Parts: sequence; structure tokens; C-alpha cells
Amino acid sequence: MLLKRLAIMPLALAAAFSAHAASTTKYLIISENAKQIGAQITERLDDGTTKVRFEFKNNGRGPDLTEQFRMTADGSMTSYSVQGNSTFGAVVNERFERKGDQAEWKSTSEQGQKTVNGAAGYLPLNSSFEVVSAYIGVLAAAPDHKMALLPSGTLSQTVLDTLEVSSASGAKQTVQLVAQTGVGLSPAFYWATTDSKPRLFGVIIPGFANILEEGWQGAAPQMAARQKQAESKMLESLAVKLQQPLNGLTVVRNARVFDSEKAVVGAPSDIYLLRGRITAVLPAGSPSQGVVNTIDAEGRIVLPGLFDMHGHVDRWSGALNMSTGVTSVRDMGNDNTQLQAMLDETAAGKLLAPQVVPAGFLEGESPFSANNGYVIKDLAEAKKAIDWYAQHGYPQLKIYNSFPKAILKDTVAYAHSRGMRVSGHIPAGLRAQEALDAGYDEIQHINQVLLNFLVKPDTETRNLNRFVLPAEKVADMDFNSKPYKDFVAGLVKKQISIDPTLSAFAFLQQRDGDLNEPYKGFAANMPPDVARGFAVGGMKIENDKVWQRYQKSYAKMIEFVGIMYRAGVPIVAGTDDVPGFTLHSELALLVKAGLTPAQALQVATRNGARYTRTSHERGSITPGKLADLVLVDGDPTKDIADLRKVAAVITRGYLVSPRDIDAALGIAPFVAATPKLVTTPVAAAAGAGNEGALQRIETSTRKHD
Repeated sequence: MLLKRLAIMPLALAAAFSAHAASTTKYLIISENAKQIGAQITERLDDGTTKVRFEFKNNGRGPDLTEQFRMTADGSMTSYSVQGNSTFGAVVNERFERKGDQAEWKSTSEQGQKTVNGAAGYLPLNSSFEVVSAYIGVLAAAPDHKMALLPSGTLSQTVLDTLEVSSASGAKQTVQLVAQTGVGLSPAFYWATTDSKPRLFGVIIPGFANILEEGWQGAAPQMAARQKQAESKMLESLAVKLQQPLNGLTVVRNARVFDSEKAVVGAPSDIYLLRGRITAVLPAGSPSQGVVNTIDAEGRIVLPGLFDMHGHVDRWSGALNMSTGVTSVRDMGNDNTQLQAMLDETAAGKLLAPQVVPAGFLEGESPFSANNGYVIKDLAEAKKAIDWYAQHGYPQLKIYNSFPKAILKDTVAYAHSRGMRVSGHIPAGLRAQEALDAGYDEIQHINQVLLNFLVKPDTETRNLNRFVLPAEKVADMDFNSKPYKDFVAGLVKKQISIDPTLSAFAFLQQRDGDLNEPYKGFAANMPPDVARGFAVGGMKIENDKVWQRYQKSYAKMIEFVGIMYRAGVPIVAGTDDVPGFTLHSELALLVKAGLTPAQALQVATRNGARYTRTSHERGSITPGKLADLVLVDGDPTKDIADLRKVAAVITRGYLVSPRDIDAALGIAPFVAATPKLVTTPVAAAAGAGNEGALQRIETSTRKHD
């Protein structure tokens, strides 16, 4: 979550704040392709005040913050303030003050007060990394390396590794890798100094960027390798703890199977599984032989594994997907090296993760570029990138905002010649119809679809305009008029699939302080610090009139998805937001658009397989296909909200308990119990041989054949 909010950040910052500074530290934010995309300048004054300028820009968006705070000797924060703009342009204005035992805070989305005993740190909703730096020192000195947080929670810190690094000038120093837990749904890894008062040295975000003190950028690869080793140990331990292997023949009894082709629930059945595949689906109570593992579904509905058709996977998001029944994710843009490593780790059982269908990310060079995948300048570079993706088994190409429109048609044709589907955002200067005319098979995001009716050749859509224009203008669209009907008819004729990500775009109509609609179904189950972030608005909404207009525009986006679906346009379900949990929200929004709950489930199962070209092994509960099963309490074919009640997940030959995952992440469970696994002891299987002796016997006996 934190990475996603930050990964939203070229830059020239002003010089140091004050000639009287006791010390100034400058951190450069360098993307994986070696571009500077941000900086943080920290000024520590003689009076104990810390001032910070933080700016980050990637993909045409990112935060711009001015920050100031003071700490006491015991590590408590006594004052904090930050002003600026958030990732999507919302105003940031947050303050905290503690006097004695009384603490008060106020931001654009919340305010509160609390009586505090002892040392405590404030957790800002928007901040630079300097707050992290201050808390590194506090936690290092604390006897148990823990610190109370305000408004709530506890921050803990563990040292994982130490390393000697060298600067560009040849200077050397020893730094330490620490993991902080207690904020968010995964550990945060930071590199710190090792002096008597340690502070932040740098942040390594593999595959995205590094944030290091100026002059030490050359140490990033060495630090990344050591960080990966430490992180992998934690992840492997988590996978072993939370994945229970199903060795031998397994039967899931008394299951009501969801037929994803007909969108109906069948009669109670027994589903047989072996080595990660379905071997049979028989009427409940049919005779069985040699069953090792039995799981009684107790009449629960069993769904094929769900597809998230718009993810950006990382090593920690897998737990969220598994706990919510998402067994397949189409990755729509990632660092290629990191993604390949994750695919290998998942196949080896070292990651608690869904199976990933990768889409190759292809962007053009511009000041607004997203800096992952391949960033190209011409057709030759585009073809070279497509060759790499095709050779690595990517079934789809995703084109992004800054892609050169002059080479779009030839690029799409070349990708098609390599057997790949092509989708994406609409390159700047084009309408969606022109991208379809160039050969697109799919469009990502409802805003990219409706910008077709809003943009001109000179409209800049690589910045926040791609969000602001739809928020302001969709409210006035007449979907019954000929241009819209003709556009939808064209989508139907060509069977262009649409990945609307409605849940991700709910932020367009969210005011600060309001709980965003897609989060309402699970916010109460989340750790308090996570839930707190769900009420932070993203857009700059200045008054009620603007808010009401943006609400109307968002409602019409939902309406248009329903219009497309009923006309016969293929819809797929993707999140581009909190993994797993917002897929459930996406399906609820599809129901709001007019689909039945069963049709929404069909979109997330059958359509997911169909448009990832994996129907031969996924998308339905059929003998021969992968045993990706989701056991659900309640009946999500009647009430889509019941989909949150995932009781058990089976995938890749493992049984996974959402309750166990939730407990490990500090999430309140959504179900009362997990179906029990009963294992029947069997005789030890033959696993060795003595072929040499056997040959001697066979040689002698053959003489008497």
C-alpha cells in the first residue's frame, strides 16, 4: 500500500533551507532505469527542528510535501506539520501537537485527541521518509525496540543484516538493514546508519527505485541483493507456515459447485484432486478409493479460483490474494527482472502467491513516462521489447500513456504476429477509437474508455488530466446518443474486452474524511492504521458543488459498464488497488452496474480464463483443469457481499486458510471457521529401488521364460 502511494513520484529542488542548519542531508530518488524521479532534502536545525522538502514524480503524478517536526529526548514527537499536495493533487494539510500527556491531531480527513502516557510517535497520513528516519533512532534505543504510535498501534524494529558500502568518492561506511512492522500489511525494509544515533541511510524498492543519500547511489545493487536475501527468508517462512501441502488423493465432499459457463450452482458434489489438478467431479457420496485427504465443504458453494485481471504483484501481496480467493492475477505492469524472479519463487513454493499471467509493459520516452517494463523511443526498440516478452511467454502486451502514436499500428501488428493480445491505456493524442482502429484487443480503465469522447489531438492525458477531465465531464454524457451507441456497437462487433477497474476509480468522487466506497466492505476488519488511510481523499475537491458533480460522473461510469455488458461487450474484473479485497468490491460494483451476482462471478472466473488464454486449465471446476477452488460461506450467487466470506482456498496443491493469513496480518477474520482437513494415514510409498540387483534376477529368470 505504501509503495503504491509513493510510486505515483524529474525534479529540481531548491537549495538548503537555512544557512544556519546544523546538518543537511539530501536523498535522491532514482528509478530502476537510472532516472532521477524525486528527492528529499532534510535539514536538522540547532534548535531541534527538522525541516523536509520531498517531491516525487512518476507516471505524470506524485506528491509534493513540505514538512516540519520536533522530537524530545525520549523519542516522543511533540509537533508535526506537513503541507502540499498528494499523489493525485489533493491538498495535504496535517498537524499534530503534544503538550504533556495531551496529544491532538488534525488533517483534511480527520481530527482527534488522546491522553498519552510515556513516549509515543505520531503516524502521519502523508509524509516524507524523514519520519521513518527519526523513528529508526528511537526504536534502536528502546529496550524492546518497540514504540507506541498515535493515533494507535505499535511500531517494532528488527535488525536483519549489516553491510559495508562505498561512495562515489571512495568513502566507506557500515549500514544496517532493519525491518519495521506494525504499520501496513507487510514489513517495511530500510537501510540505516550504525552510529550511536542511527538514522535513515536509504530505501531500496527492488524493481522500482532506490532512495539513497547523494553520492552513495553506486551501493544500490549490493544493498538490493542483501535485502532480497533477508526478505526471501521471511517470505519462505511465511509460505511454509500458511500453505498446507495436499499430498496424495484429496476429496472435497458435499460441495455445491458454481458452473461458471452457465452461471448457476449445481447439486452437491465431491471434487477429487491430485497433484494440483482436478481428477473427477462426482455426485456427493459416490464411492471412493485411496483417499488420503478429506475436506468436508459442508454444503458450501465452491467457486473456481477468482481472477484479478489488473494487478501489479509484489512479494507480499500474495497473502492478500490468497485470503480472498484470488488464485490467478494478470500482472499489468512490473519490473521485468523482479517479476521473473517472483514467477520462479512461486513455482518453487517459496512464495504464498497466486499464479501470475504477465502482460508486457511498453511505454514511450517522455517527461511523463512510467519507468518500468520497457521504455522505448522507436519501432525497432518496440519490436525488440516485444521479442523479449514473447520469448518469455507473455501472452499480452500493455501499451502506456507516452507511447509514440506514430508507431502504434505497426507495433500492435508486430505483437499480433508474435501471438500476443494487445491492450493498454490510450497513448496521448489519440482517442480510444483510434487505438482500436490500430488493433487494440482490450482497453484498461473506464476513464481511458470515456476519454474517447473528451480528448482532442492536443489534449494532454499523461498528467492528472486523465482523471480530472472524466470527473468533470462524464456527468453530462448522453449514453443514448448516437456517438456512444456507435462506439459500443464497435466494441461488440470486434469483441473488444474492457477492464474497467471501477473500484480503483472510486477515488474520483471521494472527499477527505469519507470512507471510500470500495473499502466499506472490509475497512472494519483491517488494522487501524490501514483503515485510517481509506478515508484520505485523492482528488482536489474544493466544494460540495464539485463533489456532487464528481459523484454523478462516477455513477455514470458505473452505468456505462452496465450498458457495455448488456450490449455484449466482454467485461473482465480487475482491481489496480488493494489486492484481493477490492476484487470483491469490483464485483459488487458490477452488480451495481446491473449484472446479477452470478454474472459478476462468471466475469471473475470464466472471463478471467478466457482473456488470459488459460481456459484449458482454469476458470471452471472441470476434470483435467488446475485444482483452484474457493470455498465460501453463504451464497455469493444471490448476495455478492457473501464473497468476502472465503473459508478455504486450494491452489497449486496447497490448502490455505484465510483465517490463518488474516491472523498473521492483523486482519479480523471474515469467517467463523475453516473447513477441517482429515488425513488418513497410508502405508509408506515405495520411493527407492535397487535396479542393479533386479537386473541380476531378471537376467537369470529370463533363461527360463
